Amino acid sequence: MYQRMAEELISQEKFEELTKELEELRTTRRREVAEQLEYARSLGDLSENAEYQEARDMQSAVEERVQKLEAVLKNAKIVHAGKGDIIAMGSAVTVQKIAIGDAKVDDAKHAYTIVGAEEADVLAGKVSYHSPLGAALLGKKKGDEFSFHTPKGAQKYKILKVE
Repeated sequence: MYQRMAEELISQEKFEELTKELEELRTTRRREVAEQLEYARSLGDLSENAEYQEARDMQSAVEERVQKLEAVLKNAKIVHAGKGDIIAMGSAVTVQKIAIGDAKVDDAKHAYTIVGAEEADVLAGKVSYHSPLGAALLGKKKGDEFSFHTPKGAQKYKILKVE
């Protein structure tokens, strides 16, 4: 069972996507898994029935995902994209790394969008407001410099653009 979750910030689009996924799991996917279980039971001896075990594992995975989605949606607070100069949930931000001490830094600029945990995808430039980078960006504005800690040590950046 999932423990009581804290309020989770989420975009309207992600809320709708998760609601749709939950409905799909509750209706179509549960029925498909039940049919697979029934078929596997009909094959006889359940103790050595790989198809039955696979269907049971699938049923468990579906039910676990249903519980997780129910908890996320129950505790979701829908926020709209941040507008203005102050970085908030939904803000699109461009940053550039700044050298700390003797460290060499390239001139690469990095663009990120601040999102909720369920939407985070670093490869797509979407960072969670819970992540060290996302948390460090919240409340800042264009021109601000900030630092945060990572497993590789302290990182320092300058905010070039906020949308």
